[in-house]
Formats: sequence, C-alpha cells, structure tokens
Amino acid sequence: MKLKLSGLLLVFFLGSGLAAEPDYKRETRMADEIVDAILDGDAQWLQTEWRQFLSIYTEAEELGTAVVILHGRGFHPDWADTVNPLRVGLAEQGFATLSLQMPVLKKEATYYDYIPIFPYSHARIEAGISFLREQGYKKVVLLAHSCGVHMAMSWVTVVGDAEIDAFIGLGMGATDYQQPMPLVFPLAEMKVPVLDLYGANEFPAVIRQAPQRKSMIEKAGNSKSSQVLLADADHYFTDRGDALVVEVVNWLESLN
Repeated sequence: MKLKLSGLLLVFFLGSGLAAEPDYKRETRMADEIVDAILDGDAQWLQTEWRQFLSIYTEAEELGTAVVILHGRGFHPDWADTVNPLRVGLAEQGFATLSLQMPVLKKEATYYDYIPIFPYSHARIEAGISFLREQGYKKVVLLAHSCGVHMAMSWVTVVGDAEIDAFIGLGMGATDYQQPMPLVFPLAEMKVPVLDLYGANEFPAVIRQAPQRKSMIEKAGNSKSSQVLLADADHYFTDRGDALVVEVVNWLESLN
C-alpha cells in the first residue's frame, strides 16, 4: 500500500507536468567515485519500482536497532560531513546503519527545484526500511539531514510513520533564500519519538523555526521526543561529527 501511495503521488507530479526526473547520470558518477573508496561498511544496491540505487550498509554486532540515513541536497551516502561520521560512528556504538543515495539534481539546483522530485525518494526510503527488516533488525530509525528531512517528511505525509520506530531530523527546515516551505512538516501528527537536533550556528531559518517545531513535537505527545541544540555546530556539523554521534547515541539509548 505504501508503495502504491508513493507511486500515485509520483504519477500526479508527472501527469501534471510538475516533476522532472532526478539526475541519474550524476548519481552514477557519484557511485563510481565512492564505491571503491568505502573503508567502513559495504556497498549495497537496492531496487525500487523505477531504478536500482546505491546504499552503504554498516553492520552492528547485534540485530537490535538499525538507522536509515538520508543525506542532504546534492550529496551522497558517504559524504564526509554529517553522513560518514554518523554511519560509521553509530555502527561502532552498536547501531547498524544503512546510508541511502537520495535523488539528486545538478549542482546549482535550488530547494524549489528539488520539491518535484521528492516522490522519487519515497520508494528509496521504503526499500531501505524493507532491507533492514529483512536482515532481522527489531527497530528501524529514520535519520535525515537538511534536504533529506524534506524528503523524509514528504514520505511521512503520504504514508505516515508506522513503518519506523523513531525519527531524527538534523538541520530541519533548511531552504534557500526567499524559498519558504510550501507545506508544514507533519511533526504534530507523528506517533513515533522525534529528535530535532540542530547547530547553534545553523542557517537562520532553522533556528527561527525551532520554537514552532518544538511546539509541534510537544503537540504530538510522545514523551521520548526531544529538541537538542548542539553548541559550536553549523548546518553541516563541520568538525563536530564526534559530538553529533554522541548526541544521537544518547538519545537512541534513552528510547530503551
């Protein structure tokens, strides 16, 4: 049913002329550049209704909790800032990770350019969750950064959050100048615990919207949800990967 809903949304965008396709050639170039350079974890090719795509699977010793990681706009599943520290650091702390290649466009594409291709991300998220469930993980957490948050929230808006056990949003609400979000994140309707984590040196919009996000999370009523401000961190958590991992691990452990 979830795949059908995502597919129907994609058909709507395509049928209305609003959607372009992701830049698959750029995705291929990225994959060619990073696959042979992966030091921790293994390349795992997953399949959607439309296309095979790259992910990086880093196992943990026990089949407890696994984390699906969605990178930010225009990056890849082993991006040096934010993504690599998380996918490796979390695995070292006992949480398996699956970092997904999300749909990308050309380098100069803006937030508004990306909105029409959000539906393509839905099937990738579902493929990632299904893969981890098939491996036997008891809990699956969805973690997204920047534009990955927009893709994750688009997916939750369509299918809900019943297929995940928690959600972590990093740098939530980041857009481009004079490109406000057309839709509000469905945080107030989410049943699973939510961690809203952002840096003290974040983009202004992320900081400005923090009180609204906190209010929505509190309205959802999950006592395990939290909002965390990470000192000395920018939107990309540059040189703050270790501190980021500590905050995420502490919150994940609090869920138990």
